[in-house]
Amino acid sequence: MKRRTFLKTVGAAATGLAVGSRSLFAAPDQPERALQPHASGLPRRQLGRTGQRISVVGYPGLALSKISQAKASPALRAAFDAGVNYFDVAPAYGDAEVKMGAAMQATRIPRDEIFLASKTKSRDAAGARIELERSLQRLKTDHLDLYQLHVMSTADEVREVLAPGGALEAFLRARDEGKVRWLGFSAHTKSAALALLKAHKFDTVMYPVNFIEHFTHQFDPEVLALARAEGAAVIAIKPISAGGWKPGERATRGGWWYRPLEEQSEIDLAIRFSLSLDPVVSVLPTSFYDLAEKSIVAGKAYQPASDADLDALRTLAGKYVPLFRPGAGESAAFAPHSEYFASQA
Repeated sequence: MKRRTFLKTVGAAATGLAVGSRSLFAAPDQPERALQPHASGLPRRQLGRTGQRISVVGYPGLALSKISQAKASPALRAAFDAGVNYFDVAPAYGDAEVKMGAAMQATRIPRDEIFLASKTKSRDAAGARIELERSLQRLKTDHLDLYQLHVMSTADEVREVLAPGGALEAFLRARDEGKVRWLGFSAHTKSAALALLKAHKFDTVMYPVNFIEHFTHQFDPEVLALARAEGAAVIAIKPISAGGWKPGERATRGGWWYRPLEEQSEIDLAIRFSLSLDPVVSVLPTSFYDLAEKSIVAGKAYQPASDADLDALRTLAGKYVPLFRPGAGESAAFAPHSEYFASQA
């Protein structure tokens, strides 16, 4: 089957083309999709208009909040040695920024060899600036490569960050001052992602790109298509989610708010799926350091998803329930995340 870009075929998909069709995936010879080999074996891709090349698997800083500094430092260094150069963190992740900054300093990870990203949940300019300065201090750096609005969800939040005195003002000022280089956002609702992409020329979008959400209720195509049209690179979150917990199930991993895949073979397939969709550049795995290690293994083994892979994933998706429940109000679908972190406070 002739391969075409996601953007060109999303309309066909919406009018009846099989969801698993090869035409949903970008041809691997597209310059913006090309894999850049790395000595570690973990390839890199260009992050959209930034021109930066980042590892196809990033390191989820939240994982550091669950382990001691004594474990965090070697875990982070091991990821760097395995080829990871994209490190993601946020103030909302407990002491993760503190541990990441200390780990990078203690293990001598060169600042100029990594792409460092953080976020803010503040929606006003003053709060975003305070969090940015604190993040820089904790991470022991004078700039962030990427600064993002964190977990955008509702229309009210979108209006607030874009309004005079909103967080975007602080972002633009910080970019002018050289404290951040590029701007992005993370979203767990389709409506927030689409509204932000239409409102401002963001460099990156963090969004759930996951086989269950794709095959059960097409959570990603519209956002991916608009991101590509706007020239924004996509960083896939929840790539190895196995969906929400079913009624009566006991949540594993300390009551984590969704089920992660655990088997290496299934993680390989799930990450292959997310990285095959255009314009996804990199994935951030579930925030446990052992799952991050398995995801790096999957990244090193990456190849574009085949028809057989898609068939296997479609079958696997049928065993689980979506994390972002189809038919639910978007804020309701997002609620488990807020509830989990509130319970950890």
